[in-house]
Amino acid sequence: MIETERLILDKAKFSDWAEMYHNVWSHPESARYMEWTITTSEEAAKIRIMKTIAFQKEHDSYLVYEKASGMAIGFSGVEKIEPYIYQEIGICLGPDFVGKGFGRQILQGLIQYCKEQFDAREFIYSARDENNASNRLAKSFGFSLISSTAETDCKDGHPYNLLQYHLKL
Repeated sequence: MIETERLILDKAKFSDWAEMYHNVWSHPESARYMEWTITTSEEAAKIRIMKTIAFQKEHDSYLVYEKASGMAIGFSGVEKIEPYIYQEIGICLGPDFVGKGFGRQILQGLIQYCKEQFDAREFIYSARDENNASNRLAKSFGFSLISSTAETDCKDGHPYNLLQYHLKL
């Protein structure tokens, strides 16, 4: 579990399917810069939460819960890419929870978690060039741009550049 001022990042429970469906998974704007497609039914959301729970057993991946309401409002996580080097594996919030400083809290929590749990010395952050909010977030933390790679969106085929940043810890 990772705790910030207003959020808790924790493993999913089956009962989270409804909040994730209504707050995140059913919204095209939540999936806009991500490699997943929206969930279009409650039955599909129940299947998705079971897949999420199974994935989280093997990965440092979490649902994001708002402390004030206890609601599941997003997801995030990290992975090791080399000794002492970790990267986020996406930060996603439902549209009603964007612009409230939660992305900043999530990124700070992930960085702190990697430093404390794994003695991380470098953290990698990636964002599509068109995702202005994510790029501003990286810059606000002092991340340095290390690469730009041409990619194609698997959902709709549009081209974009994936920007990769690093931060020495």
